[in-house]
Parts: sequence; structure tokens; C-alpha cells
Amino acid sequence: MKLKITQTKSVIDRPKDQKATIEALGLSRPNRSVEHNDTPQIRGMIRKVAHLVKVEEIQD
Repeated sequence: MKLKITQTKSVIDRPKDQKATIEALGLSRPNRSVEHNDTPQIRGMIRKVAHLVKVEEIQD
């Protein structure tokens, strides 16, 4: 299964670790989307910035 991750809010005035997590996910600005495989590592990153992103599950 894959996850479609869309950034919904800006990282301006957010802690450095949240900015780094958004960048590590491959996002750069609001309304951009990326797809990642559903792994525990990606789920952990999403959990850290859940208030900044929207996640959809995509069937392969």
C-alpha cells in the first residue's frame, strides 16, 4: 500500500525538527503532494507533523 501525503499548512514559525521532517518527506510548500510506501518509519514521520499534512491511502 502507498500513502499520498499532502502538505496543508506552512512550516513558517514551526520548530526545526518539524521543518526537517517535512523536508525529509519530500514536501516543500503547501498543497504539494508526494507518495511513499506505507512503512513504520514514514508513519512515524507523519505522526510528528500530522497537524501540517493530510494523508490518503492508495491501493497499488
